[in-house]
Amino acid sequence: MSHQRSSGDLLADRRYAYAEACLAEGDPEAAAEMASQALDLAPGYAPAWFLLGRAREAIFERSRDAADRQAALAAFERALGLDPADALGSRLHQAALGGGDALAAISPAYVRALFDGYAPRFERHLVDELGYCGPALIVAALDSLPGAPASCAPQHFPNVLDLGCGTGLMGQALAGRVGRLAGCDLSPAMLALAGRTGLYQRLVEADLVTFLADEPEASADLIVAADVFIYLGDLAAALAGMARALRPGGAAVFTVQSPQGGEMGAVLGADGRYAHADAYLRTEVQRAGLIITEMRPAAIRRQKRIDVPGRILILHKHLIGAHEMDATEEPSYRCAAEQN
Repeated sequence: MSHQRSSGDLLADRRYAYAEACLAEGDPEAAAEMASQALDLAPGYAPAWFLLGRAREAIFERSRDAADRQAALAAFERALGLDPADALGSRLHQAALGGGDALAAISPAYVRALFDGYAPRFERHLVDELGYCGPALIVAALDSLPGAPASCAPQHFPNVLDLGCGTGLMGQALAGRVGRLAGCDLSPAMLALAGRTGLYQRLVEADLVTFLADEPEASADLIVAADVFIYLGDLAAALAGMARALRPGGAAVFTVQSPQGGEMGAVLGADGRYAHADAYLRTEVQRAGLIITEMRPAAIRRQKRIDVPGRILILHKHLIGAHEMDATEEPSYRCAAEQN
């Protein structure tokens, strides 16, 4: 893979830097020219092909000319040839242009690279700027379950798995409620921050499907995933992994983003995140052999100061008497701060 910081050619690196500046300043034509000059000097430099694709993508957004679209797709394809794991995110841009498989557009390598760079400012940006409250929503959902303790003492879960644990925000929200807590994440930088919380007995660098497959069968009392499935198009393997890892009667609680235009299935949105329709969720949960105990509307974060619509789901494994509730039975979940 050629995802290196330098092309190895000083002049090419300068052309690349100029191209980045031009694109940031809203001049994609100049950016494309500078990126092309960098590639004349360093044709094997994947980031320059990716940058050329982004410049041509911006040109197409203005022109709507099919030739510009094809030029952008071709540049991203060249980047992929040099970066087959797709740490750069070429497939995501191809999908936005209507090319490739949208459900496979977000690669593990891309997520790892994204969050390794994002880790130092992750919590501040997520909580302060995006109004992220996934962990709070999940805890509120657990407290609302039938059979949850009526006293101030929260329900206790002996063995908990935190999928896509990030810096450990979910672990902090569950403090005092769990016995053993294990987390997985693709990003080593995020895991290092989660480790500093001292809340996790195990932290594993892995994608969540692999992590679940390696867990002992029927061993988890609770599995949580806060704002994680927005990076996963097809949820079938993840739900099957949950079903395998949960003990009978165990629960899985997670948030998803919802499509806004009445789309069905799993949809890759313009924000580069996956949204999952209710009908898709019901079908895949049933196929995995799990039961939906709760599925409620939830504002999972804010984007450009607007609530992003989503759902919070509570699933159970073979829970006697569980039923799929009608969405009108209870009010929507919202962040505790928004309820005051």
